[in-house]
Amino acid sequence: MSQYQEIRTAKDHFFKTDRHSPLTPEQRKDFEGLSYFPENPSLKLLVDVQRTENPQQITIQTSTGELQNYQRYGSFNFEIDGQEAQLTIFANQYGYFLPFVDSQAGDETYGAGRYLEPEEQPNGQFLIDFNMAYNPYCAYNEMWSCPLTPAENRLKVAIRAGEKNFEKHGELA
Repeated sequence: MSQYQEIRTAKDHFFKTDRHSPLTPEQRKDFEGLSYFPENPSLKLLVDVQRTENPQQITIQTSTGELQNYQRYGSFNFEIDGQEAQLTIFANQYGYFLPFVDSQAGDETYGAGRYLEPEEQPNGQFLIDFNMAYNPYCAYNEMWSCPLTPAENRLKVAIRAGEKNFEKHGELA
């Protein structure tokens, strides 16, 4: 079993059985597991981040209308399927945060976007593993409050890695 399969199996178990699961008790009854894209080693990236000069504090609205404060840490460029793309990494007291929406949002992927927690490496680069992209809890249950993806992290390319859109009783969320 691969590292990704182990993580996905543990997450499915948590979603199905734990009282802290984002799923409602009704959803947990029929839950058989989340859907994922196949593992894609080419979407595990080690990137150089162009640090933001004079980092700005920004406020990001959540799915429930609340506001959360972040700082623009920096951005990185990458190529996917022959197309150039750029994303911004944000930071707050909890660490690094990378919300993004890809071109498949609302179809294959969650419409409001997916999240990653970039990992800073000892050499100053960041590990960006799109295979670990996950849906925020509000994708499963609208009672959760989740930061909405800023416009600068809305991609025109597909990121076919990580978690797919959540299906609720045969219909996409």
